[in-house]
Amino acid sequence: MKTAFVTGSSRGIGRAIALRLAKDGFKVILHGITKSNHIKVLKDTIEKNGGTAEIVTANFCDLESTRSIFGAVSDADVLVLNASLQYRTPWQQITTEACYEQLNCNFVSSMLLIQAAVPHMKEAGWGRIITIGSVQEAKPHPDMLVYSASKAAQTNMALSLSRQLAKDGITVNNVAPGVICTDRNVEALSDPVYAKQVADSIPVGFYGEPEDCAGIVSLLCSDEGRYITGQSIYVDGGKSIQ
Repeated sequence: MKTAFVTGSSRGIGRAIALRLAKDGFKVILHGITKSNHIKVLKDTIEKNGGTAEIVTANFCDLESTRSIFGAVSDADVLVLNASLQYRTPWQQITTEACYEQLNCNFVSSMLLIQAAVPHMKEAGWGRIITIGSVQEAKPHPDMLVYSASKAAQTNMALSLSRQLAKDGITVNNVAPGVICTDRNVEALSDPVYAKQVADSIPVGFYGEPEDCAGIVSLLCSDEGRYITGQSIYVDGGKSIQ
């Protein structure tokens, strides 16, 4: 049984991906900042459906905390880097502390986790690394400068590594969601005027669900996805081309 490590898997997109990969037959290592009730329920759900799951905790804003889970990551055949931190702040008001927190969580920790995971994948001659980016790589939100920049940096890293790791049987791709109905977006989309403005900016005319992102990740993690690498795939209802 292959092992898939999914960061930020207690809710939203990460949760949907974890459920899908468990259904696909992977042992899933779930990650959250703490052993919250959300992640415990997810583990129970996977196990009740015949799957296998474990939980690890780490705060990716703290690089020493990231390093504390290297042991779990070092046995992963699949690494899905979904965890991220997003602050809404006008660019003139961004503090260095907030900048470093987002960069550590969204980019530096991703790099460190990839460094920990790749040796096992190379030895096995098979591996899948998927970064979860954002439509903001193409359409940056004016109040999320560091978030959009860090996601673009993560994707550029994935594209660079795809060339370097292809010969080892490891594919590396980015999946960039658009506006997805998750806890992160509930408050902003509760404003009907803003919600309509956002919906009107999406060619298909509606928001996505976390499960809309899980299908492409499932494909990329499968043997059927073996010939796909070095790609950044938008799952955004066409928003990135508006």
